[in-house]
Amino acid sequence: MFIARELRKKSIAEYLLYMWQVEDLIRAYGCNLPLIRREYISRFDYPDEEKEELTDWFGNLIRMINEEGCREKGHLQINKIVAQDMGELHLRLLDSPKFPFYRAEYYKVLPYIVELRKKSGDQVENEIETCLNALYGVMMLRLQKKDISPDTQHAIQEISTLMGMLSDYYQKDKTEGIDFDE
Repeated sequence: MFIARELRKKSIAEYLLYMWQVEDLIRAYGCNLPLIRREYISRFDYPDEEKEELTDWFGNLIRMINEEGCREKGHLQINKIVAQDMGELHLRLLDSPKFPFYRAEYYKVLPYIVELRKKSGDQVENEIETCLNALYGVMMLRLQKKDISPDTQHAIQEISTLMGMLSDYYQKDKTEGIDFDE
């Protein structure tokens, strides 16, 4: 929760990847709050009050996972909305002549997006979700200490650049607004 709060202010893409990881963590513990509290939350060096706050946060996420039918797979509606917002901003940036650097980076990433969509049988909502899925997949491979090919590393580097740009624009749009018109 504390990490999520900071990431949301800093980078919406990193926030969303973190939240997906939290969803998977909850699933790994069988959506069992007492188990999460005992085996996960207790390991943190937080004051008791913050541990209680964190336990409440996990409890709310577990409730949402159960209510939304995400116990086995999928993402919470709150996370889907963030991904959708990112996708909508992405399209607005592409449609505006004011963001040529973003558009140029997108066209560098587009072949990777096409390839990823071709390889994955998953139906994703938008290109941004495809990019986030790729970043998350590589993050999981790294956690498992699996090899990542140089071609994949290059693709992930380009995707990361695009997601970083989009995250910066997202923050700017939320804090001060972006003028998309000429």
